Amino acid sequence: MQNSLTRKPIEIKISTVVAVAILLHDSAFPVLEAALKEMTAGSPDFFDDEFAVIDVEAITEQALDWDAMIPLFKSHGLNPVAVRHAREEDHVTIRSHGLSIDVVSKPRAEPELKAEVPVEQPAPAPVEIAPVEAPVAVEPQVIIRNMPAMVIDTPVRAGQRIYARGADLIITASVNNGAEVIADGSIHVYAPLRGRALAGATGNTEARIFALTMEPELVSIAGIYRTFENGFPPLLPHHPVQVKLHGDSIEVSSVKSAG
Repeated sequence: MQNSLTRKPIEIKISTVVAVAILLHDSAFPVLEAALKEMTAGSPDFFDDEFAVIDVEAITEQALDWDAMIPLFKSHGLNPVAVRHAREEDHVTIRSHGLSIDVVSKPRAEPELKAEVPVEQPAPAPVEIAPVEAPVAVEPQVIIRNMPAMVIDTPVRAGQRIYARGADLIITASVNNGAEVIADGSIHVYAPLRGRALAGATGNTEARIFALTMEPELVSIAGIYRTFENGFPPLLPHHPVQVKLHGDSIEVSSVKSAG
């Protein structure tokens, strides 16, 4: 009885929600429709009702048919929840579809500094400087940031989603088809990886994905993704596999032992 009296009808807590970004580079409805059909290859559950933020920064000067576009994304398994960089005149239409306006904060202008009247100073005494040898050129190295880690030691089953916020994700059991694992850092799977794996979720381009057996439905690094409908690239047998960014594309390769 006591619990029912003290329990609040509504509680508001901070929650982390992962959403994909839809970056539009064209406003023509037929072009967008054809691009989505090609991307999903006719698969109705390709995006699996993912939350999505529509970003129209690249086409802010073009008029968009929101009444047709939003249902188009929903019909392909994308669930738009907000629009970023929308024109002011489109806000009412966007909100009428239940979407929010994602306001992008702009850096504040630095306050203007008043020029000070220079005060004459006596000329400094000359200082003798010894010659310095030119520095030797050093090859740049890629350093992966160390992050705290979330460890999962049970299988990740279909329909489950695990998100390691601000951390690497270490999984010692299999990731099954239909499961999704996400990390702001890198993902390490010491077992078969068959679901979806999204590393560098907040834009860390140095993040990587490692697995003993790589059979995923989709992999992504910092928002750049790759699927494998046409099969995997040829890899060394019985070697772990890593996924990393090479420029703007996903690279899959075998991890060779140091010996």
